[in-house]
Parts: sequence; C-alpha cells; structure tokens
Amino acid sequence: MIKPDERRNVHEFIIMDMAIKSLQNDYDKLGNLKMAEVYIKIVDDLLKDLRSDYFNKKRMLAKQKIEVVKWIHIDEYFSDIVLKTPGENVELRYAKQALKTQVEKLLIEHLKSHSFEK
Repeated sequence: MIKPDERRNVHEFIIMDMAIKSLQNDYDKLGNLKMAEVYIKIVDDLLKDLRSDYFNKKRMLAKQKIEVVKWIHIDEYFSDIVLKTPGENVELRYAKQALKTQVEKLLIEHLKSHSFEK
C-alpha cells in the first residue's frame, strides 16, 4: 500500500522524469533553429534545475523504499506504472494526455521562475 503523501511524491517524480526526457528528446533539434544558441541555453538551464529536483525526489523515494519499476503501455490513452514498495508492488494508471499537460505546466512554471534570474 502507498500513502497519499508518497503517491504525491511519486507523481511529482514521474512528471519531472517525463519533462527531462522530453527536453532531452527535443535538444538535438534545437541546433537547426536560427537562434539555436538562445534556445539551447534556456533548455540547458531548465534541465539543470529539473535534474536537481529530480535527484532530490529520487533520494526521498529511495529513503521511503519506493522505486519505479516499469511503465506498461495500455493503449493510446493510458499507461500503468509499477512501483516497488516496502509492502507490495503497486500499479498506478495514468492518462497520457493528463501527464503531458502536467509536464507542460511544470516546464512553464520553471521557465517563469528561473530563466530570467541570471
């Protein structure tokens, strides 16, 4: 069984993981843009911030003995995530569109709060 606060931490971890993977996937394509240097700097800063938060969250989950084991593709709309917990393995179902929206929201929040500080 997973407690509500642990589930919230897992959810935040998953969103961060997806955001990092999305940025890394798009990173190579940035070199083809006219203002590549500007966009690459923004994405580098975003990745740096997200990775820091990601590893902090991963450490927190490890202390709680929670680990994401695997993703299971259900169909075009849903995926299951299998978690290893101290008691038993837990499967959580996520709507792909909802995850995508939350990843976009996270990236926008990070851009607003971090990109122009320096």
